[in-house]
Amino acid sequence: MTGPALAALAPLVVIGIVVIALLLVISIRRGHGLTAVLTMAGIAVAFAALFHPGLRRPVSSEALLVFDDSARLYTGLILAGAAAVVLLSFGYFGREGARPDGARRGPREEYQPEEYYVLLLLASFGSIVLVAAVHFSSIFLGLEILSVSLYGLIAYPRDVPSAIEAGIKYLVLAAVSAAFLLFGMALVYAETGTLTLAGMTAVPGNVSDRVVWLVGVGLIVTGFGFKLALVPFHLWTPDVYQGAPAPVTAFVATVSKGAMLALLVRVFARVDVAAQEGLFVSFAVLAVASMAAGNLLALLQDNVKRMLAYSSIAHLGYLLVAFLASGGLAATAVAFYLVAYFVAMIGAFGVVAVLSGGEREAEHLDDYRGLFARRPWLAGLFTGMLLSLAGIPLTAGFVGKFFVTVAAGSAALWALLIVMMVTSGVGLFYYLRVVVAMFMQPAAVEAPEEGALPVPLTATLTLAMLAAVLLGLGVFPGPLLAVIDAAVARG
Repeated sequence: MTGPALAALAPLVVIGIVVIALLLVISIRRGHGLTAVLTMAGIAVAFAALFHPGLRRPVSSEALLVFDDSARLYTGLILAGAAAVVLLSFGYFGREGARPDGARRGPREEYQPEEYYVLLLLASFGSIVLVAAVHFSSIFLGLEILSVSLYGLIAYPRDVPSAIEAGIKYLVLAAVSAAFLLFGMALVYAETGTLTLAGMTAVPGNVSDRVVWLVGVGLIVTGFGFKLALVPFHLWTPDVYQGAPAPVTAFVATVSKGAMLALLVRVFARVDVAAQEGLFVSFAVLAVASMAAGNLLALLQDNVKRMLAYSSIAHLGYLLVAFLASGGLAATAVAFYLVAYFVAMIGAFGVVAVLSGGEREAEHLDDYRGLFARRPWLAGLFTGMLLSLAGIPLTAGFVGKFFVTVAAGSAALWALLIVMMVTSGVGLFYYLRVVVAMFMQPAAVEAPEEGALPVPLTATLTLAMLAAVLLGLGVFPGPLLAVIDAAVARG
């Protein structure tokens, strides 16, 4: 392997070394704080490795991975999202808890959260492989590393029935989606004779001669639909989001889906989706169904985590609209919207995480009634995250939706654009429903919550940073846009 190729793999090498080091450290001496510090240090080093001066040109590693500017952009986003989840998880698992039967116990460190961080790093490792994959073999390896790690993360609180149930549901449906992907890859290989993504375009010109290829691509799209929770492959999403620990839910909603979306863009960048009428219609139907069903079903929810789950389905529909627009402007819109989505969704689930404690998580709408009177800064921060998800001006979400709208308009996708605008208006209602509940006057004048769990310092700093990024990108999006444009142009 050449020096540049090895340097390109530096983020993966660093994460792999840290995973092994954590396993050795844990076997010698358990320590929640030590494990979290080592995890954050590993993520920081991996992030710094992205700026190696020798990586100014796309670097290929054994024809399985290509670390171009686009891959490095999404890798940086994945590492930043993972770092935020680590900081939120540290406070979440270090809190006082209660057993399901109501009996008190010590800190949540009884869960032995050290291995939790190992799984989190492995899931991040799999996500990075996905964003750089250019071969069906590397796609499958990255996908399985990510999925198997998520099984453990979702069901990590082993004495919480809802978490175990969510983990089993995700395991079954992830296995089904992997089967669809594998079968689709096999059919594409049978038609093209190659497992590389570049070979996907080597198909006969006549439709009658490429039935096998079309069926294979259709199965691949179905597999992506499961992983991205697009309608009608979304049924696992609300149950898994509700049952998983809040920081894990944030990871699944952002890092996991972000990696799959980056892979989707890379896979179909080599196939002119607009020229393939059947493929274009399929993606358009998935986008419309996700935008409509996601927003309408979110209206019916009193559970905040389930509401955010359906909201994430709708946002993936918006991202598909930008994806279908194609071209450089569309790629910029996808990347910027994904960044805005990461910030708002991690921030929203971060608020859920810091308010959770004791016997259950703060996931019901009643848990947020009068929150402004009790914890005004948390209520204000949660309001900002929800308004960004709704696309209100002065937030990153507004700028993201603006670029999606411009990209769709430039490609004359008027029908999709109209659906996006209408469903975004519907979405505003359920976001404001939570905001109104938080600013309602409590039924009785209450003193500050007695015995309320304090917000951990790590979570406070993380949420404050997310809020700053949210407003900063809403007011000054230029610096990030310059980075994205450069990555798209060269990647």
